[in-house]
Amino acid sequence: MKRVQIKNVIIVNEGKKFLGSVVIEGEIIAEVLKDEDSPCKACDEVIDASGCYLLPGIIDDHVHFRDPGLTHKADIDSESRAAAAGGVTSVMDMPNTNPQTTSIEAWEEKMKNFSANSLVNYSCYFGATNTNYTDFKDLNKNRVCGIKLFMGSSTGNMLVDRMETLRQIFAEKNFVISAHCEDQNTIHDNTCRVLAEQNATDDVPLKFHPTIRSAEACYNSSRLAVELAQEYNTKLHILHISTADELGLLSNAPLTPAKRITSEACISHLMFEDNDYEHLGTRIKCNPAIKTANDKHALRHGVNDGKIDVIATDHAPHLLEEKEGGALKAVSGMPMIQFSLLNMLELVDLEVFKIQTVVEKMCHAPAIIFEVQGRGFIRPGYQADLVIVRPQTENPVTKDSLFSKCKWSPMEGHTFHWKVEKTIINGNTIYDNGKIISEVKGQELQFR
Repeated sequence: MKRVQIKNVIIVNEGKKFLGSVVIEGEIIAEVLKDEDSPCKACDEVIDASGCYLLPGIIDDHVHFRDPGLTHKADIDSESRAAAAGGVTSVMDMPNTNPQTTSIEAWEEKMKNFSANSLVNYSCYFGATNTNYTDFKDLNKNRVCGIKLFMGSSTGNMLVDRMETLRQIFAEKNFVISAHCEDQNTIHDNTCRVLAEQNATDDVPLKFHPTIRSAEACYNSSRLAVELAQEYNTKLHILHISTADELGLLSNAPLTPAKRITSEACISHLMFEDNDYEHLGTRIKCNPAIKTANDKHALRHGVNDGKIDVIATDHAPHLLEEKEGGALKAVSGMPMIQFSLLNMLELVDLEVFKIQTVVEKMCHAPAIIFEVQGRGFIRPGYQADLVIVRPQTENPVTKDSLFSKCKWSPMEGHTFHWKVEKTIINGNTIYDNGKIISEVKGQELQFR
């Protein structure tokens, strides 16, 4: 079995940062060594990563790869390439595809598609509807990452709005309930009011997007989710928290031994604020809406104080022509997976986060919350999912550097000062200095 040593690298793992090396044997991490300690056996290949950092591979618990049915925007092959280029080694895909992943048959078919086409490790959520909660008992808790619940309508219109159904869903004990929280009645009332004020019939300028999909809409829905989770002792994961107010619903208790209500912030809400609509336009239109600078800074503080547990992308590609229009007509969502880690490392340079915090929120926490087996940490016996990143390196984002099928990014024209050099998945180098190596596919994630 081939042994590979990555040496002279700064390892960031479990709150520590130290110079050392990692030995990979086949798919598995065999040794984690400090300083200049030597491997117990000779290695077939040695990678000298002097000046670089070695992190666990990123686990993104929130992606939309658009496959099946929406493959003019993206597909599993293209978006897994973008993931690998960004240091993301595992993804959990959302159910609002066509057909929607709301039956066991559709879920199995999507998993077969991932098995055949994904370069990164994968799992798929099972989507809740107003009528399918009786299927939960037949799901394999070792294979299904969680139940996706739309408590607010977004792309795909999978809104669950019956209280009796919500109670049945929150009574579920075997799976994490991952919820999109926006109150639809509040959004409807805001839409009617803004249309009337603007004397409009079907669209209004983009600046009204955070007025329509307001902080109140987010808070009301998140509060209901928390109340139901507390009533039923549900394992709830609130997706893409976007407001300062919602942080008041959350605890900064440690994830272990058993934090029951957890939350996620997305790259878009940590990087952008409503003033950015002026120059980035609908490229940063997403649901929930990007809100104020105060909200952005509160979310960053929430990451550091433990109220925000996970950083993910909500990677959601669309064609640029689908992004035309204003607050009501332009579709919501953006491709961010290739640049999620780089954006967070840029905030490390700005002293917003420590690099150990980035690893905690993007690697360790999703592994803990979803009980991912054998991944998310640099530990002997774990799968060798690793990323090597180099600091102080100019890395401009151009259209030619993009791997997502839609071929645009809100980061175009930006120059990062970090670079993903290698992404290693199950012991195989999948991305190497700008090149994808696609002979080996990713593996299905296992849970619980």
